[in-house]
Amino acid sequence: MPAAERASYRFVVLLFNCLLTFGSYFCFDIPSVLQEQFQGNLSCPNGTHQNSTDCVEGLGMTPAQYNLLYAIYAWTNAAVVILAGFLIDKLGNRFGVLVFSLLTVLGSSIFALGSHFKGSPYLLPMMLTGRLLFGSGNGSLTIVQNRITAFWFKGKELALAFGLTLSFSRLGSVLNFFFTQQFEAKLGMQWTLWGGTLLCLLGFVSALTVSVLDKVGMKQLGLDGVIQQESKKVRIQDIRRLPLRYWLLVLTIMFFYNGVFPFVADASKFIQDKYSGYSQQAAAYIAGAVYDSSLVLSAAAGILIDSVGLRGVFAVGCALLTLPVFALLAFTSVPPLVGTVWLGVTYSFAAASMWPSIPLVVPQATLGTAMGLATSAQMIGVGLSNLIVGHILGTKAGELKIPLWRWQQMMIFMLANTAACIVASLSLNVVDTKQGGTLNRSRKGAPAEPEPEPAATARLLDAAADTEGSAG
Repeated sequence: MPAAERASYRFVVLLFNCLLTFGSYFCFDIPSVLQEQFQGNLSCPNGTHQNSTDCVEGLGMTPAQYNLLYAIYAWTNAAVVILAGFLIDKLGNRFGVLVFSLLTVLGSSIFALGSHFKGSPYLLPMMLTGRLLFGSGNGSLTIVQNRITAFWFKGKELALAFGLTLSFSRLGSVLNFFFTQQFEAKLGMQWTLWGGTLLCLLGFVSALTVSVLDKVGMKQLGLDGVIQQESKKVRIQDIRRLPLRYWLLVLTIMFFYNGVFPFVADASKFIQDKYSGYSQQAAAYIAGAVYDSSLVLSAAAGILIDSVGLRGVFAVGCALLTLPVFALLAFTSVPPLVGTVWLGVTYSFAAASMWPSIPLVVPQATLGTAMGLATSAQMIGVGLSNLIVGHILGTKAGELKIPLWRWQQMMIFMLANTAACIVASLSLNVVDTKQGGTLNRSRKGAPAEPEPEPAATARLLDAAADTEGSAG
């Protein structure tokens, strides 16, 4: 048996595939932890201690400019990932993994460099350019990461593999929320941002490694030529053949993430403004509990969903259970940690059920394009949500405390997105039931797939995946 057919080989591929986005996810949410510094005053009056409760020295951004850092990341993803997904389908995983990981390094470098232009008109354009390039790379890198995972684990431990990739990404996010504020206090903002760039460089090294493993494994399986042949057949017109279940799944993902990502981006500031007695570091820890929960639960959620199926049911359940979170945080005095942990649990199961459903309803040959479209729709929604949230929270730079009524309006907006997610996920289940119930089928209940070589080609073509398929 070739080494590439062994479970140990695909899990080594998975390890380095997971490390692709560890550093970039750490880097992505650094502004969330340092929101006070990003929105702080350019200088503090004489006699005022910098970063005291009276004055926080920082880059002088307004709330709208700060949220634009997240919005432009989302918009860039939305614009780039469709083309990126198509290019990955045409040119292969190895092209995508190297180019897009390099873009994250370049983007994070320009973002960090921009912080050196504090107080000048170049600061915001440079930091936005950095986020633009970083977003071009990171969103597209996630697509190729998912495509590699789907190829090596479809019909096997698919949801577990997706859960582990999410766990590694969220480990980067969690470590950011735990350590970034401490790094900033000791080293300053500029060196902290350069540390994020260094972690993105780790992702590029992982990209080189997974590229070699993927190439060697494909050759051992005799699939390298087959994949190249099928990739040449992929056309942009294939988008029209994507089934209704896919588009409903895309809407479900978009509306769910519209509530999660914009909330986490402003959660530290919200906690400090609404609840008394929380330092910036404590607020960052509590905001990061969304990702802490995801880190702990994602793999277990994947194992459970691999076993029982019910992906569509989980999607509805996660949306329903997320609905109370924003209402409790907005209108009650429930401790913020309860809300962030609760949101982290529903987020874990949502991610483990929604994203691994895409390979079950589209052909493998067009999976990159389908993932690109889904990521694009998600990021359009998140980008617009970031802009709306920035508008709701106000436009004053250096504002020490945002009024509670503004935060409540933001939470109502999150509630509206979650309600839309419930409608989309219910519609998805209705359509899926009429078309064979693929999404809610367990791996044990899936049609048996023939193994060796003919199966390998079938796994690529999967032409009838929109009407049938294994539940991974």
